[in-house]
Amino acid sequence: MKNVVKSNVKLKCISCGTEYPPDPRLYKCRKCGGLLTVEYDFSKAKISWNDFEGRGVWRYKQLLPPSEQLYDKTVTLHEGDTPLIKLENLVTQSNVYVKFEGANPTGSFKDRGMTVAVTLAKHIGSRLVIVASTGNTAASVSAYASRANIKSAIVLPRGKVALGKLAQSILHGALIFEIEGNFDDALDTVRKVVEINPEIYPLNSFNPWRLEGQKTLAFEVAEELGVPDWVIVPVGNAGNISAIWKGFKELYELKLIPKLPKMVGVQSEGASPLATAFERGLDEPVFVEKPETIATAIRIGRPINWPKAMMAVKESKGLFLKVSDREIVDAMAKLGSMEGIDAEPAGASSIAGYLKLLEQGVVSKKDKVVCVVTGHALKDPDAMLRISVNRIIVSKAEAVETILKTVSQ
Repeated sequence: MKNVVKSNVKLKCISCGTEYPPDPRLYKCRKCGGLLTVEYDFSKAKISWNDFEGRGVWRYKQLLPPSEQLYDKTVTLHEGDTPLIKLENLVTQSNVYVKFEGANPTGSFKDRGMTVAVTLAKHIGSRLVIVASTGNTAASVSAYASRANIKSAIVLPRGKVALGKLAQSILHGALIFEIEGNFDDALDTVRKVVEINPEIYPLNSFNPWRLEGQKTLAFEVAEELGVPDWVIVPVGNAGNISAIWKGFKELYELKLIPKLPKMVGVQSEGASPLATAFERGLDEPVFVEKPETIATAIRIGRPINWPKAMMAVKESKGLFLKVSDREIVDAMAKLGSMEGIDAEPAGASSIAGYLKLLEQGVVSKKDKVVCVVTGHALKDPDAMLRISVNRIIVSKAEAVETILKTVSQ
């Protein structure tokens, strides 16, 4: 195996604390089976904001795993640098921003992690990468694998993936396997495949290296806005909220920011194992065997990264909360019609969560809040058709008169 990782990096089990060398093919603790996290030795690091040059995710290469000699060989589609948009109409006289991850190359936040993970896959000589997906991961891995000239295999729950995301995977030439069951069944399939053939490289978020790319969202927010009081994140498989929290913690350790934000994880009522546990004061999720929600990207009943997500919320003194599908669709419609921001349902759940917390008085308009909109509305065109709209059928002969009469009302 090629040594492609910096010497100041190690893997550490979040459950038992066992440490390992930074092996790109090690995905779980050999001692207890727990999740691994990537840790850096910053004790001798002298990094300032001025050290970050270039653009996108790889602008922060000093805080990313691959070794120096690989920086000019990264597999990239120029991901990152997504817009941070202050809301002006949906909530007036407030201090709330949208981090619009739909502006990434394949239209979701997954691209941040995939550029790092596929770079590693390519340089350890992997010829095939595999993921289970509700759609966005599949679209992203198929694009980046194509860019790297590596084959990709994706395992999808049949009939549970939004059309736009499935179409992207087809376009990028992935091997598509649709199975009966849900995302959790698809993920079990991937893990069994990798156990049998370790040469197949998994890119789901139990692979800790992928989450390293996703933490760069925190870097961009802090560099542009400073530290928010709250960061609100949709939660499905629960990797992203922990990655973003990890990013803020690393900046704090490096003394690049003076404080840390509170993290909020938002789940749909029909797929809310972490939010239900939080409501009940439990330390473990209340798993959902048959999750259902319009927000297909977070339709996950057994999130594999739940320990990391719970740790992020607990350490940050944040919270989990539920929103209904109706609240998600309303937030999606308002974000589009009042702010011009196109969010898929899962992405809009962060806005639904913010509006609920504002109504409950948990957050105030004075608080600096960043809502992470994780994916573009075009990912799920069917969901947009659920939004009420004035669609008027009119003959050509009546068109001018009808339009003038309607718009003047």
